[in-house]
Order: sequence, then structure tokens, then C-alpha cells
Amino acid sequence: MNDREALEYFASLRQYGIQPGLDSIRRLCRELGDPQRQVACIHIAGTNGKGSTLAYLSSILREAGYRVGRFFSPAIFEERETIQVNLRPITRKAYCEGAEAIRAACGRIVERGEAHPTAFEAQAALAFWYFREKKCDVAVVEAGMGGREDATNVIEDPLLCVIASISMDHMQFLGPTLSQIAWHKAGILKSGRPAVLLAQEGEAMDVVEGEAGRLGCPVCMADPDEAQQVRYGLEKQTFDYGGYEKLEVTLAGKVQIDNAVLAARAALALRKEGLRITERALREGLRTAKWPGRFTVIAKKPLFVVDGAHNEDAARKLAQSIKFYFTNKRIIYIMGVLKDKEYEKVVELTHAFADQILTVTPPDNPRALGAYELAACVAKSHPAVTAADSLEEAVEMSYLLAGKDDVILAFGSLSYLGRLMKIVEKK
Repeated sequence: MNDREALEYFASLRQYGIQPGLDSIRRLCRELGDPQRQVACIHIAGTNGKGSTLAYLSSILREAGYRVGRFFSPAIFEERETIQVNLRPITRKAYCEGAEAIRAACGRIVERGEAHPTAFEAQAALAFWYFREKKCDVAVVEAGMGGREDATNVIEDPLLCVIASISMDHMQFLGPTLSQIAWHKAGILKSGRPAVLLAQEGEAMDVVEGEAGRLGCPVCMADPDEAQQVRYGLEKQTFDYGGYEKLEVTLAGKVQIDNAVLAARAALALRKEGLRITERALREGLRTAKWPGRFTVIAKKPLFVVDGAHNEDAARKLAQSIKFYFTNKRIIYIMGVLKDKEYEKVVELTHAFADQILTVTPPDNPRALGAYELAACVAKSHPAVTAADSLEEAVEMSYLLAGKDDVILAFGSLSYLGRLMKIVEKK
């Protein structure tokens, strides 16, 4: 199997849809020799912020001298990037070898009359297989959806569990209430294993703390309010936390302080588990962490920012960052969303800050909402909206509309931001 065939094989598995539950992934991993049991795993769940937390924490561990695997979704630029060891995507050779191993395993499963694994289950199994092959010291694994019935929850004995911000998303699978969603997120917690929880208000916190208590999990709380001397910026942000002064991150957005506090608290919890994490590793890991597509500045004059705000909570946090960083700035939006997301809420929370709004259809995605349908939704509350026929046209129009002191902000589904970033880079 060559690189193209491997990509086509994994793409073909999308026909099996989304099937929550662990029986299928357990069968697949068993066929591969249960690689998830042979790597120490840190499991991260949450609605928003879990990817940035993964980026910070994996960077800290790498600076501490560990060989670090990481698995996350979705991809921004190419499929192989979702599986990495020490920040390098899975090699083409390993991707092909892993695809062959998984195809053979799936064949044996189907021959027994059992259900074919889904695309996400295959990707998760490939990640665990690769981490074992590369002899990773530790792997940082992001839950795809929820946690309790997510394929990544095949991890049985995590080194540490981390739960980031919880809010409304994927209600068709996780339930219509915040308590039900929190119950799914809390499903990654394991009996007696340590957990780090982001402090948050309301019923979500009650549910997660209750589940941690029931399972006897030693809990550390990461409270962003304990961050002191916070200095915000688009190119770097600093704060004091946990006895350390002037910790620095280069990811922009006010919410990144929350995520960095969560990662720092997780790193300190890992010390108690015997990992050698020095102050230098903590500082450098936070400072050097990269996570494209999260309030990321990709060009200047005009300032061009991209952000993956695709649900109500993320849109609310994006609105806070817009008000904080871009007060009195003229802003042109590029918006692209998926039809199964709460895009009406995203529009409601963000439209007031835009001078002009351009809508796009995220390409090559069967779940994409059409640009014209999104424009019709925006037009109910904002008159200056135009549907673009392509990402290239949207970028061209945004540059025509924006002066050098204005801001272009592209946001919504992460599925189109990678391609848009490459278009802007070429300009």
C-alpha cells in the first residue's frame, strides 16, 4: 500500500459513520496486540481548549526530555498530522504499514461477523500502534467526542486524566443538557487514577467532581483565577501561577491563559507521578507550544487572524477576544461552518463586531453548510454579507475590503482553515 492508497483507505472508512461505544475499538486494538496498554497515556477531554492544553502539555514533556506521542483531531493541513511523535507527523512509511495492519485486522473482525470499525476508531488504533512502534515514553491523547464512549477511552490505566472547559456541543450524540455532556466527558476518569480538572461554574463541575469522588480519583483543580499579573498580547502573553513568575505563552486569545494554567497544573501533577519536569521544561514548554488555527495571526497589514470557533462557547470566547484585542478596529469576517453545529448561535454572538461578512463553504466536507445558506442566516441580523464561491475568492475579497490598519478574521470550522491559511501564505 502506498501513501495515496493509505489515504484513500482511511477515507473509505467514513462510510461506517460515527458509532459511539468501546466494543469495536477494543476488538480492533486486540487484533493489533493492545498497543494502548504498552504506552503511558495522558487522556484529555473537554468541549473547548483540550487541543491547546494538549499542545502545551506535550511541549512541556518534550522539553523535559521525553519521547512524546500525541493524537488529536481534526487535521488542519493534512491527515497524517493528527498522529505525531515529538511534533513530527507519523512517517509516510509507517502510515502505509499501519494502514495495512489495520485493514488486515478489520478483515478478520468482519469475517467473524462483527461490525467494521469506524474511521475514527481506525485512526485512534493507528495512533496507539505508532506510539508503541516508536517506543514513546508517554502519549498525550485528545478525546474526539465526549469521552465515555469515545474510541480513545480504550485507555484503561491512564497516567493522568485532564478535563478542560465543558459546554454545549455534539448534543445529538451526548445529550441535550450540560449535565449529560459533562457525564460523557467525565467518562475518561478511571478508578484511583489522578485527575486535573479545569475549574468551571455550574452543573458541569458538579457532575465531574461527583464522578471523580465516586471513582476515588485524586483531584487537582486548575483555577484560572489563581493566575496573577496577567499581561495579554497577540504575540506573547505572560502570567504568574503556581509559584512561578512570568510564565509565557505565544498563543493569542484571552482563553489561552485558562488552557496554559490547566497544562501547568497537569505538569505539576505529573511530577507526583514520578516524571522529571523541571522549571526550565515547564517554562520552555509553555513558551514554545504551537497550535495553529486558534486565534492565530497569519499575516499583518492588514492583520489576518484565524480561529476555530465553531460552537456557542467558543464563539462567546472569540467575542471576548475581539472586544479585548480589536476595540475600535474595522473587522472583515470570513465565516465557514458545518451544518450540524449551532451556527445560528455563532452568528448571534459574533456578528455585531463585523463591518463586512463573507461566507464560504468548507470544501470537501459532506457536513459543510453552503455559503449561500450561511449568508441567508447572517443576513437576518447583519446586512453587509456576501457569499463567496471559493476560499480563494473570499481571501481576495477580504484583502480588497480591508485597509492596512483593519483586521480580517476567518473563523468557524477548523476543516477549512488549513487550506485558507495556505492561500493567504501564497499571497
